[in-house]
Amino acid sequence: MEIRGIWITTTASQVLNSRQNIAEAMNFLAETGFNVVFPVVWNNGSTNYRSQVMKEKFGIEIKPGKQFQDRDPLKELIEEAKKVDIAVIPWFEYGFMSSYGEKGGKIIEDKPKWPAIDYARTNLSLNGYYWLNSLDSEVQDFVLSLFLEVVTKYEVAGIQGDDHFLALPMEGGYDDKTLKRYQDEFNQQPPKPPERRNPQDPPDRPDPQWQNPQWKQWARWRADIISNFLNRFYRQIININPELIISMSPTIYPWGYDNYLQDSQTWVDQGLVDLIHPQLYYKEFELYKKDLDRLLANQFAKQQLPHLIPGVLLKKDTYRINPEHLVQAINYNRSVGLQG
Repeated sequence: MEIRGIWITTTASQVLNSRQNIAEAMNFLAETGFNVVFPVVWNNGSTNYRSQVMKEKFGIEIKPGKQFQDRDPLKELIEEAKKVDIAVIPWFEYGFMSSYGEKGGKIIEDKPKWPAIDYARTNLSLNGYYWLNSLDSEVQDFVLSLFLEVVTKYEVAGIQGDDHFLALPMEGGYDDKTLKRYQDEFNQQPPKPPERRNPQDPPDRPDPQWQNPQWKQWARWRADIISNFLNRFYRQIININPELIISMSPTIYPWGYDNYLQDSQTWVDQGLVDLIHPQLYYKEFELYKKDLDRLLANQFAKQQLPHLIPGVLLKKDTYRINPEHLVQAINYNRSVGLQG
């Protein structure tokens, strides 16, 4: 089956603000040919469904705001999507991020040992987003409990993480607990982070900081902790329902590995994802095609192609995709054997 999916956000969309909006959106998407929606259910430190986990831990049952009070937007969306035969895969947008701004928000305020820590020994924030320590088992258990809550409570086709799940910015991991684990295993402390890579840099650029064996070991060790968590995560999700789809939308490999410790190559090779949507967010078709060709040549074997459904940038700020560009991307995907 060809997957024709779309993300539904709260930052640039009014869809979830009322049941009427949801119904109109589902009807429009069905008429347009979409068959899967990925509605955001977890962002900025709260859920867009009624969460007992969040209520018990932080006293926040659902996202603050009058548009969500006395409602359950996820429940409404599932009901409306079912009427028009659209599958629903809830999207946990923030993953291991706690908040945008607000010094990490209520989660870090209530759980001061949960934030990711950078080399300067401060709470890790990047581009204004505050991160939780995805290497910490207690943090992992908390985020997993949100996913388990959704697949237990709602009739969904699967779940989705993205560039914030599974991930940790490469500047993270310098908390006391992680440093002790690393010291115990390697009898040394990890090195200082190199300068962050630019997405346009070639992955094999001759940069002595990135080629430092100590840095490569530290990066691999942390990435493996995250991939091992995905193994546990996958088993617990499908234990509830073996038919559930595990979907991930990481940044493009290997840039995502270098910068966010996302070893999506291992995830695919170990069969830990059913669908993977690399974020090929380009405004020019030629750049989209170039990176997709690289993925097809280097990351995905022929038998793995059914798992690959690239993410296409439709809208950002004032940008709107040119219809011809969109048709080119869709046709190119089909020409190389991709199913959506």
